[in-house]
Amino acid sequence: MIELVSAQRCIACDKCIAVCPTNVFERGADGIPVISRHDDCQTCFQCEANCPADALFVSPRTTPEPDGAAAKDADLLAVGGLLGSYRERIGWGKGRVPASSRAIGPPLRPGADPITS
Repeated sequence: MIELVSAQRCIACDKCIAVCPTNVFERGADGIPVISRHDDCQTCFQCEANCPADALFVSPRTTPEPDGAAAKDADLLAVGGLLGSYRERIGWGKGRVPASSRAIGPPLRPGADPITS
């Protein structure tokens, strides 16, 4: 379920609002998206995958954790490397290598022709 929109990281691009299939978000008065229909989240990760600022955290759990405080603490999530971690796993984002390219054989030596090597 969607757990956090980091106001410090968010650039108010509204991509999360646009891609959410169940309209979980609304634009806040300050332009930062707000989770307004938490229970409607389908845990599809579309919002987190499309966030260019790594400002969202979607918990893989489909029900809220009993103590959900840790999942709502932006500093703890950032230190733990969880903000943007889904985008990283699927290879989206600046400087990231798509998963489909990571595990295909050894790296080529510099200047090698991939067809004849």
